[in-house]
Amino acid sequence: MSRLLDACETTISPGYRLLGLFDTSVDTYQPHTDPANWLLSAPGMVYLQVPSQVIETSIRLESWSSTPPEDTGEWSGKEEVEVEIPVGELALEIIAGGFKPIPLILPSPGLYRMRWKWVFNPERGPFISPLAGRQDTLPTLPGREEELNGKDQYCLVQIWRVAAGDKSGCSAGEPG
Repeated sequence: MSRLLDACETTISPGYRLLGLFDTSVDTYQPHTDPANWLLSAPGMVYLQVPSQVIETSIRLESWSSTPPEDTGEWSGKEEVEVEIPVGELALEIIAGGFKPIPLILPSPGLYRMRWKWVFNPERGPFISPLAGRQDTLPTLPGREEELNGKDQYCLVQIWRVAAGDKSGCSAGEPG
């Protein structure tokens, strides 16, 4: 049975349409990945593409003992990614202003799976897709006002350790 090990919440202002989570031991850069995906990843880092209309994001990061249970709530988008975390000290990247250390405790360095979920504030839209080749208006769903706390976007990032080659809990990701 999976259990929540640690959690922290903060607010961040994404820069250049990216919200980055990274291990402080790596040099950050924009990964060379497919810009048609919500999550851009490389060893030690994951970036979520965000609409240019997002000024402030409320984010909750959770460390789990194993694959966390799925919730049945609705989200504007959800994707999962696997990433190597070399040291285990995480920070959020503020593209134009450095980084913001976060006090989330991971069990150890190693291979982790991350589930990112996000919603946009219905009172702040419309929000236009930041994905390459898309210009559609993104869904804004009611019911997460408390998590949004007046911000443009709310993100939940759940992180758990996996063994190399272990694909349990994997999902292909769902476009937002």
